[in-house]
Amino acid sequence: MQVSTHTKLFFSHLLAVVLVSGSIGTYFYASAIDNLRYSLQSRLLNSAAMLSEVFSAADLAPLRSEADTALPVYARLTERLRKLANTNPDIAFVYIMRKVGDQAVFVLDSDPAQPALPGEVYQQQLPALMRGFDRPSVDAQITTDKWGSFLSGYAPLHDGRGEYLIGLDMKADEVAGKMYQLKQAGVISLVVSLLLAVLFSGLLARHFNSRIHKLMKRCNEIARTQLRPSGVQRSGDELYRLGQTVEAMAEHLERSRQQSEQVQRELEASQQELEARVQQRTAELLTANEKLREEIRERERIEAVLQQTARTDYLTQLPNRRAMIQMLDKEAARYERSPNPFSLVLLDIDHFKHINDSFGHDGGDEVLVNIAERMRAWMREKDVLARWGGEEFLILLSDTDVDRASDQAERLRAAIEAETFVLQQGETRITASLGVAGYTPQQEIDGCIKDADVALYRAKSSGRNRVVTHRPSDIPYGT
Repeated sequence: MQVSTHTKLFFSHLLAVVLVSGSIGTYFYASAIDNLRYSLQSRLLNSAAMLSEVFSAADLAPLRSEADTALPVYARLTERLRKLANTNPDIAFVYIMRKVGDQAVFVLDSDPAQPALPGEVYQQQLPALMRGFDRPSVDAQITTDKWGSFLSGYAPLHDGRGEYLIGLDMKADEVAGKMYQLKQAGVISLVVSLLLAVLFSGLLARHFNSRIHKLMKRCNEIARTQLRPSGVQRSGDELYRLGQTVEAMAEHLERSRQQSEQVQRELEASQQELEARVQQRTAELLTANEKLREEIRERERIEAVLQQTARTDYLTQLPNRRAMIQMLDKEAARYERSPNPFSLVLLDIDHFKHINDSFGHDGGDEVLVNIAERMRAWMREKDVLARWGGEEFLILLSDTDVDRASDQAERLRAAIEAETFVLQQGETRITASLGVAGYTPQQEIDGCIKDADVALYRAKSSGRNRVVTHRPSDIPYGT
């Protein structure tokens, strides 16, 4: 069966247009889906991080069981949580959880119909949720539980010490709705592309075929004026009959050669112009991509600076209290795996108020910066020094039992007492009181910090400028 040139042209152009538009459409559709998912996850992550600053772990501490729902603080915090949830129509629920062992336990829930009560254990084990106690995280996929299907984001409370997190649930149907709208737009675009491809291919094929018939007619007219026309085989298609006609026009090709050369020159010039435009556009795209990569690198740098700032004391550039607590938790966890002893030394500068009164707060800040620099020089490389607050510093002595820690603390005290601190307003000498406590498996890290604090209190009460070591047989302060 012979297929006409019109049919061949139509299907060849249709196939080419469908392949090109389909490939481009598929790429942009996949990119749009990924961008939408990333946008939703980023919104959840950023919203959770902002809300983590609204609540305080101290306010949440009394809420431990269902009976605590009768407390006024429960009603007040729940009302605040629901107001926050109502500010964003995409958010279904906002809730706060406490980490108990390897489980997540509800503290507050904004659900007005079926709220999770304080002390209720969340039954599902979600890696993203457990990571949320230490750093902001978000679900990679939609999660289903007894409250429904959601995409959730989590962030630790600013003062929760890894014990509390705040979570936000975005309804799955909201996520699916946005995905459906994107898919619907993609289907509509595909249908329109197919219709345009059919229309374009039909017009192009009709145009080429009409030109072929006109050319055949004109060539036959010219051929009949000078040469007898040759026979045309009826079994061939239009292009075959065109070839037969061109043979009859061979003697007239010379006159058209110059015209053909001119057309070739114009075609080459147009091709060169088109190539120049393509190169220019390619260069513009490369420049735009480089700018985008530079913006991404700058954003990553800023995020790293912000993360470092959140963990560093602005004045002494030492780890701050929050960063030190995280290090202590890791040290306690390491102790569970490999029970090498470690100790804590809590140091307080004696009569620091007198320094501020004598040299002003700028002078007090100079003392804090200078003593931080010198203590770092006096300590071992593996020891960790952090500013605990005000004029207090906390030292983590790894692989050091309480006796060796007491000796090191005494050497540090003596070094501080012997040092002269040169300030902008003059020179001064200072002393420090130190409390030492060793970590034991019977206590949590908070207990070890409290023991060091009690020892420090005894050092200050005993006249300051001394080291007091807490022993397991010591009676806790306040008993």
